[in-house]
Order: sequence, then structure tokens, then C-alpha cells
Amino acid sequence: MRDTELYFHLLGLVKPWTVGNVELSVPNRRVDVAVEHPVGLLWRCPQCTFEGSLYDHSDERTWRHLDSCQFLTYLRARIPRIKCPMHGVLQVSVPWAEPHSRFTLLFERLAVEILLQSTVQGAAQILGLSWFEVMHLMERAVARGQKKESAAQLPKTIGIDEKYTPCGVLTLVNDLDTPRVAKVLVGVKKEPLKEYLGSFPEPQRESVRAVALDMCDTFYAAIAEVIPESWNKIVYDRFHVMQHVSKAVEKVRKQEHAYLLRTSDQRLTGTRFLWSYSDENLPEHRREQLEKLKADKLVTGRAWALKEFLRTLWNCPSRSTAMEVWNKWYCWAQRSRLEPMKDVARRLRARLYNILTFIEHRITNAASEGLNSAISTLIRRAYGYRNLQNQITAIYFYHGGLNLLPEPVTHGELG
Repeated sequence: MRDTELYFHLLGLVKPWTVGNVELSVPNRRVDVAVEHPVGLLWRCPQCTFEGSLYDHSDERTWRHLDSCQFLTYLRARIPRIKCPMHGVLQVSVPWAEPHSRFTLLFERLAVEILLQSTVQGAAQILGLSWFEVMHLMERAVARGQKKESAAQLPKTIGIDEKYTPCGVLTLVNDLDTPRVAKVLVGVKKEPLKEYLGSFPEPQRESVRAVALDMCDTFYAAIAEVIPESWNKIVYDRFHVMQHVSKAVEKVRKQEHAYLLRTSDQRLTGTRFLWSYSDENLPEHRREQLEKLKADKLVTGRAWALKEFLRTLWNCPSRSTAMEVWNKWYCWAQRSRLEPMKDVARRLRARLYNILTFIEHRITNAASEGLNSAISTLIRRAYGYRNLQNQITAIYFYHGGLNLLPEPVTHGELG
């Protein structure tokens, strides 16, 4: 097989394109493949079905292709242009690359596959590119995937969470059914979230089943204005609720520990994390210590018991049963004479309706927290992405659930 025939197949070309010549440079370990086409062809407008004769050629361009026999391989060609009566003078589509790309489709596919298993710097070393070139390929892949989702549906079950990164704060709108990051917004503000959710048609907004979020008034206000019947769909995440209660227990422990230390009583020394455990997750080697402290009738033990009783709320089969549990817990907290517990009880009561919507929807923001953790690992592994926009691109690339791979141009699209 001649070199021209070999590279015709290696480059994935289709007629009318042919390989004109192949230039091999052994010292530079480089192969340049010139691609040509016959004269007298009709070419199709890239934006409509009009077919016209050649108008002229653009300047010669070069695309990086997959290495062949460990030689850097480049494709060179002058792209035909036609004069469309509707769209003017445009370059025609070529089968080996997407518009405005400096890489062939096969090279971009390889880059995406490597990036999915590596960092930007690691992919740069494998592909022989700079960090910025690989970041550009990641940006193209994300733009490609988002373009394919131009008619994307609003997720039916949504989780909203904030993410603090080295370059700034982000709001993540997550699809809890997948799970994936559906939208990344800069900052923690009402208007961007409201604008994003409101951009979907009303039937899609009506079809949202539930929205899980922490007790953030900013998020609540945005959702309330654009999601129909939002008061029955917003679910305050149970883990964030229990986090607030655990913080109240820690305040009680600190106060009691300071009091005991005045009499050189160190029973609460080193027990900070002990009280954060739930009863079933308590390590066996620490159970004896906890039981002894509870038997000493310390007020921290009472605060911990309050926390544990509230956890039974999430197992209630109905809202009426949950209200009974809540009323018992609230009265106990108010009679406890523990100010941190009384304070958190009052704050939860103000949001009780959307805490108890969990009974109907049974969703949490655990998937959002999982994505948040994965994004932290992603940023840490890459030692950062240099700016906020790069971080957003990486989040979409690795956790956006996008179709990142380029689609081949078929013969029918060539004209």
C-alpha cells in the first residue's frame, strides 16, 4: 500500500478528499500529510442545504492528528469556500475536524479519553501539548457537550448546594436522579439561580418533584418565585438540619468543659468528636466511654440525647406522626435549660414545614454533598485550575454528565 493510501485510511478521510503527498522528517520525528480535493465539485453550505461551486480557498491550515509510528502527525489543507445566497461566503465542513479546531476529530477523542482518566498536566505530558492547549481541548469538549444539550430538560429532582473553591464561591444545581451537575453559577445569589430556573418553560418547572437544599434563605427565595407550588417541593436537607443540632451540642460541651476545668475536672477533655456520633455509628471501642459519661449525668449527655431523639423524625411514616415527634422534641429542648439547644429548636421551628416535606419526598442532598466532595478532590488533585472559569469548565467536564466526544462528519454533509 502506498503512503498516500495508508494515510487516507489513518486520517479517516472520505471522498472527495484525497492525500496529495506525505512529507517525512526523521530529525523532527514529524509527518506532514497534504490533503487535496478534485476540481469542479459542488460544496454544501455548512449552515443550510444550499450547494454551490467553489468560490475560493482559505489560507492553508494545519491540524494535529494522532501520532503514527511515534511520529508527530499533522494534516495540512486549504479549505474550500462557497458563496451562499443566504449566509454569504463560508468555509465548507471537513470530515476530519470541527470548525475552528486545530486538532483532528480522532485526536480530540483521544484527548477527551485521556483527560477523563488524568489531570490536565498529566494529559499534556502524554499528548505532548502545553497545559493551555489541553485546557483548550477541555473547553471545546464542554462546549460540544452543552451544545448537544441545547434542549436540556430541567431535572425532576434538584439539589442545590454552595461550593467554596480556591478561586471563589459557586452555586451548584444538581440533578439528584443521575447524579450530575446540571448548572454552575458564580456566587451565592438569588438572581442568577432565579434566572436559570426561570429560563425553562413553565411545564418543565411544574414537573419538578422536589428540591433539596440547606437552610439558605437566598436559595429558598429564588425557588419560591419560579417553581410552582414550591412550598410543597422544597425539602430542607436532613443532614444540614442535624448538622445545626450537632453544633448546638458542641456549644453545650464547650460551656460545660470550661466549667469543669475550673475544678480540674477533665472528663470532657478529648470528647469533641465523641458526641458527634449517632448511636448506631459509634465505634465499639468508644461506647464504654460514652456510656460512662452519660451515667455521670453531664448536661452534654442530655444535649446528645436530644440530638439522638430528633433523628427519629426522619423515620416517621406520615406528617402527623412526625409532628408528634417534633412537638415532644421541641418541648424537651425548651425545658432543657440548655440555651444552645433552645436556640436551635427555635430556628428549626421557623422552618419546620419544609423540614417535614421530607416525609412526602424522602430526598436528601447527599448526592450534592458527594459531588461537592468529588469536586474538592478534583481541584486538589490538579493543584487548582488557575482561575474560576477553568474550575467551572473542569466541573462540567468531569461531573456534568455531558457527551464530550466529537461526532464524525459524514459523507453526506460534505456536499
